[in-house]
Amino acid sequence: MGIFKKEMLAKALVEALKGLNPFVLCRNVVMFVVEIGSIITSVCCVMDIVAGRSYSFTLQISIWLWLTVLFATFAEAIAELHGKARAQSLRSTQSELKAERRIGKGGTETVAATELRRGDVILVREGEVIPGDGEITEGAALIDEAAITGESAPVIRQPGGDRSGVTGGTRLLSGSITVRVTANPGETFLDQMIAMVENAKRQKTPNERALNVLLIGLTVLFIAVCGTLPFYGQYMGIVITVTVLIALLVCLMPTTIGALLPAIGIAGMDRLLSHNVLAFSGRAVEAAGDVNIILLDKTGTLTIGNRMATEFVPAASIQMYDLVEAALYSSLSDETPEGRSIVQLAKKQLNIKSDGVRDAEKAVFVPFTPESRMSGVNIGKRMIRKGAWSAIGEFVMQHGGTLPSDAKEAVDRIARAGGTPLAVAENGKLLGIVHLKDIVKEGIKPRLAQLRSMGIKSVMITGDNPLTAASIAAETGVDDFLAEAKPADKLEIIRKYQAEGNLVAMIGDGTNDSPALAQADVAVAMHAGTQAAREAANMVDLDSSPTKLLDVVEIGKEILITRGTLTTFSIANDVAKYFAIIPAMFAVAFPGLAVFNVMRLASPQSAILSAVIFNAIVIPALIPLALRGVKYRSSSASRLLLLNLLIYGVGGLILPFVGIKAIDMVVASLSLT
Repeated sequence: MGIFKKEMLAKALVEALKGLNPFVLCRNVVMFVVEIGSIITSVCCVMDIVAGRSYSFTLQISIWLWLTVLFATFAEAIAELHGKARAQSLRSTQSELKAERRIGKGGTETVAATELRRGDVILVREGEVIPGDGEITEGAALIDEAAITGESAPVIRQPGGDRSGVTGGTRLLSGSITVRVTANPGETFLDQMIAMVENAKRQKTPNERALNVLLIGLTVLFIAVCGTLPFYGQYMGIVITVTVLIALLVCLMPTTIGALLPAIGIAGMDRLLSHNVLAFSGRAVEAAGDVNIILLDKTGTLTIGNRMATEFVPAASIQMYDLVEAALYSSLSDETPEGRSIVQLAKKQLNIKSDGVRDAEKAVFVPFTPESRMSGVNIGKRMIRKGAWSAIGEFVMQHGGTLPSDAKEAVDRIARAGGTPLAVAENGKLLGIVHLKDIVKEGIKPRLAQLRSMGIKSVMITGDNPLTAASIAAETGVDDFLAEAKPADKLEIIRKYQAEGNLVAMIGDGTNDSPALAQADVAVAMHAGTQAAREAANMVDLDSSPTKLLDVVEIGKEILITRGTLTTFSIANDVAKYFAIIPAMFAVAFPGLAVFNVMRLASPQSAILSAVIFNAIVIPALIPLALRGVKYRSSSASRLLLLNLLIYGVGGLILPFVGIKAIDMVVASLSLT
């Protein structure tokens, strides 16, 4: 993560000093109390100097208390600066772009990208940077989205469906497109990303609030305990100065977790962004750690989103070459994703690089119409058509042909498998069938298996018929599926699961997914999807890969585990400090406590100073752990709890004994007290 780079450390130190402002620090009650104690001990030190009394001990306590507060603000500053560094990187894509905006009937004008408004129509040509968010209305293009997603592989965008959205700051690699702008200046997706990563101080999650209540309660309790000590001290004949009292309070309070708590949540959102998932809510990131049901839209989420040609099935007595050549010719003018996939597959099988017919003078392309339900090409007397089985069947019979039974069997087989059959014919002869199918995105099945091992149920939701849904469900490995689902059905099933006490995640990309995304506890929209889906979600996957959902869940669990481990360590740490300080301080007045003085510290003052020093230096030592998090490993809750207690509980007990004893030996040898 590069948290110890010199530039980052220097900036973090400046921000940490700014964070010492009491009006800023008061939101962290534990550290605010430590700062108040630092101010009081500093005043006491000045009073000792003015009165000519010994001030060495008070000065050292004051310095280490200030360092304790500074280390806490430093931890939060480091976490925030990671987000700001990412924001600066994103902002670099917002250069002074120009846009070619349409005006009137066919005219254009060149304007600054900042002048674009929702509803404007712009032209973008090959090699240009897309100046604003929008939806493609004309043309298809290969777009480099590395400036936004960090991924080097370009993506295809075309009109219609859920892959028409483009983002300002990305570059058009090939083709030319017409884009309808969907966002005003300051409202673009890039603006939202920058604002999110800069605004790392998000609302506290419920678990974080609960932990804050615990920390405040413990702080108030120890203030009350320490507040009564002077009275008991006078009665028992123990001299307890204000400095000693404050030092004791700071060592008793859970300062370690209090110092690192803000950094944990901020770092969690930053880790998610490093996986190219943009979170608009810290609450959603943490909720991901408790999700037990995940709903996934099929088209554009589990599958690529466009049906692709995967197989040519020739009819009886028809050569494969004849079918493939006819399918190629009939699709050359078809600009749909399906048509382009047929051309690509046919060229691959025929091992040709040129269109082979596009320049022929006698070629007349026949466009698809809803009435004919087919398209094709006429080359001289050759009439080649492709389309729905029923439409091509009528075409063949009108030209004196017949429909072979084996072709009908192929159509039925493809339909049962969840695919789409397209028939290809020439004049009165049926040549065969093209198999179109939804292509499942790579890596889906093993990822869903990992989610299942974590106790998370996956449910696919689609508007397709049950046959297609069952086929894709089997191929992806989801636990269940809902077919022929309308937007209202998606919303209803989420509410049903939530009413049963489940925490539900939804991942989708289309406008029809928006109601369900808005209802889900964790809502992840595909970046390649529609604007409506992105606005309804509380996370956006910049890579448009549903396999990223596992990363979201794991990071959510990491935040919960990291907070739990550091809390365990902090409490165990405090228990150890009690045994280090209290026996050394009160053994004179209460000889019975001597049996607990196992560390045999040099003196009460040395014990207090050593504990304060240890209390301060353990905070920066744990900053890397707070920022990187405790890695989640799929295991049972009882096993994770046992490991947590053994590593961070027992470790939190042992480390202070070793550390405080070592510091005490140095303090005593240097006669610092």
